Parts: sequence; C-alpha cells; structure tokens
Amino acid sequence: MRNFGFSTGVNRKMKIDFDGIQAFVMVAELGGFYKAAERLSVTQTALTRRVQKLEAYLDLKLLDRTTRFVKLTPVGEDFLPQARAIVYDMSAAVTRLKDKSKHSTGNFTLSCVPTMAAYILPNLIKLYAQKYPNNRIRLVDATSYQVREAVLAGQSEVGISIHGEKHPGLVETQLFEDPLMFFCRENHPLSNKKSVRWEDMSDANLIVVSNFVATRVFMDYQLAKRGISLSGAYEVQHHATAINLVAAGVGCSILPSSSCGENDRMGVIRIPLVDPVVKRKVVLIHRKGSTLSPAAAAFCDVLKKASVESFGNKKRKSH
Repeated sequence: MRNFGFSTGVNRKMKIDFDGIQAFVMVAELGGFYKAAERLSVTQTALTRRVQKLEAYLDLKLLDRTTRFVKLTPVGEDFLPQARAIVYDMSAAVTRLKDKSKHSTGNFTLSCVPTMAAYILPNLIKLYAQKYPNNRIRLVDATSYQVREAVLAGQSEVGISIHGEKHPGLVETQLFEDPLMFFCRENHPLSNKKSVRWEDMSDANLIVVSNFVATRVFMDYQLAKRGISLSGAYEVQHHATAINLVAAGVGCSILPSSSCGENDRMGVIRIPLVDPVVKRKVVLIHRKGSTLSPAAAAFCDVLKKASVESFGNKKRKSH
C-alpha cells in the first residue's frame, strides 16, 4: 500500500487537510458529489474545491469525474482505507471530547489537607459520584504547603487547603471558616462550660499538633498577635492522633471544628473557644491561567454549590 504521509508521528511541515480527506471519503462512499455535499451540508462547489485542494496538495489524482459518473483512480482506491481511518479516528476523538464537555466526564487529581479529606470530603465526593458515576478522583492527602506546591506544579488540578499567604500563581475561593475549638473528655474540669476562654487553658494538659502543621502555625500566629502563649505537654503530627489521645484521657486539645464531630468519638466533646474566636479559612485553589478539565470543573461546581459550612456542621454541633 502506498504511504501518503499521514503517519502517527508529527511532521511540522505538513498541514493535513481534514476537510479535503473527509470530502474525498464521502464522495467515494456515496458515489457522487451531490449526495456527499448533502451529507456534509455544503454546496457541491465547496465540496469540489475541497477535493481539488487535497489532490493539489498530494499532487495526485484521486477521482476521475465526468458529468455522468465519479470513479476512484487506482491511487484513490489505494488511499481510501487510510482516508477512512483518518476520518473515523478524528470523528471518534471529537465525539469523546464533546462527551467530556457535555457530561463533564473524565478523571482528575485532587490534593487536600487531611482534616478535609477525612471529615468533609467523603459526603461531597458521594454527591459528586451520584451525579457523575463514571468519573474518578485521585485523592492525595497532604499538608497545606504540599497542596499548594502540587497545584502549582500541575500534579493536581485543584486543591483544598488552609488560607495562608497569597500566591500570585494561584486562584483561591473561600469555602468556609473553620473555628478552633477546645476538645476534652466528658469528665474534664472544663467540660461543663458553654465556652472556654484561652486563658482558662493555662493549666490544661494540652496535646498540640506539630508546628509543621498549618493549624499550629495559624494558631500560634493568631495568639501571638493577642499576646497569648500556650504550651503543650504532648506534640503530635496529625489531628486524628490528638483526638485519639483526648479520647484515651491523656489530655485535651485545640483543634479545628472539622477535626471531629460531636458524636464521632464516644466521650469526647468540643467546646467553642472565645476571647478571641479564632477561625481558619478553608479554600479551594487552582493554578492561575489554567483551564480545568470538565471533570474537575464539575467537582468544583458541586463543592461551591453545596452548603459546605452546614454540610460540615451536620452532626457536628458544638457542646
């Protein structure tokens, strides 16, 4: 079979005339210009020009035509299978893309801070899966810094992080505010209070998260601004570990409200912190100037439309 140069590799000097190839295939399969023009919704004149342009580019005659009939030349017969394959592959690719656009189908990677991944995202992903059952999400748990870096590097299309210093390469959308709360056992001396002041915890046996965790950095900064200093007897890396230690009666902890709901751990309660009320902002981020895939855009739409604050506080009412 003759090779007409339409290979899978990229030839920078070649400009493939898809309209001409499609016109040639339609004429060959339907046996004439009139039916082919109708099928492609163009005039016979326009269709003829497309075929002539292709023949001029190839410097080969593909069709013999008179006023009464159209017949493939030997070269045209040789080229027709390749031409069909080009038209089929292009049509299939366009159909897939249109389907992605119309139905927001596809897969994407989401980076998320562990607290959100553990407590907020499951129900949101369930909503998303019900609406887009064929889509897949690759979920990556990471620190706020790692989430930002993953989005900036293009390793994740979108991220859910804690608001920090703004980056010029990122677009942030605030989802909700997550107040810090006091977590303790039901038998703790402060457990009967409707709210706890920061100064009330001066003698508390605190379990604190590492200063490598965004919550700790955020908390220390906010307290330093107000001249409040607290120290912990225990330091952990993850909110879940702090909750487990509180549940075991080791001590108490200051954590975001989203870390654990009222009924998530038997015997553990959470009490609002006041004077001052300190809230962290949970944000959705994506790279500035980048276009999200239909699947990722659909997820962001679900996330924004859902009442995340009430969603997160469902079954998470304060003590």
